[in-house]
Amino acid sequence: MSLSVEARHCGAVYVIRCTGRIVVGEETAVLEASINRGLREFLRFVLNLGDVSRVDSTGLGQLVRFLSHTRNRGGDFRLAAAPPFLSDLLRLTKLADIFRVYDSEDEAIVSFLKEPRAASPSDASVGPSVLFVDQSPDLCAFVRVLLHHHGYEVLSSCRMHDAKMLLAATKFDYVVLGPDSSQLPSGNVLAALKSLAPAAATVQLQSGFKSEDPERAGLELLQAMESAAKP
Repeated sequence: MSLSVEARHCGAVYVIRCTGRIVVGEETAVLEASINRGLREFLRFVLNLGDVSRVDSTGLGQLVRFLSHTRNRGGDFRLAAAPPFLSDLLRLTKLADIFRVYDSEDEAIVSFLKEPRAASPSDASVGPSVLFVDQSPDLCAFVRVLLHHHGYEVLSSCRMHDAKMLLAATKFDYVVLGPDSSQLPSGNVLAALKSLAPAAATVQLQSGFKSEDPERAGLELLQAMESAAKP
């Protein structure tokens, strides 16, 4: 069975779910490509191995290599839901003492959420915190960059489950719901998130936001957030 991967971000954590084998050849190339995509923006990784059937020496070496790479840059590479054969392998190779391994994906993600992110020079004047929720990773990236350049600290999520984890672990000044935030009626989604962050100002973006001119869309978002923050 070849390797398939499913990747997403949860706030500042990049999550990769693996299904199949992590072995030399096409499989390790698929995993490396997914990790490298995440490394363009993230340094905190969770690798869900619950559906992995085999890992060879090359595959294990790949995990060790990316563990060193992320830690050397102030991040980490954590494992979740390791099947029994892999838990035994990590123990026999003494790598269980090096990797941080969690019973579930959620536990691994929360372990990151409980830790402060490493400070960087650009964080010196970070302003209000924002959670942006939308099903589109590209729209999440646009909003993160836009608001960061206007002095906000922004985390985003493409899933309601992840958004709730973020709200439980972090205090936010704003909750912004994108046009494609969920298949549920937007009012229900906003109410569910608002109940977890009652003090946060909330903004619901309209469907046209995702296809507007970026400059106009950014201005409308900033204005909507300013209006939401007013008493």
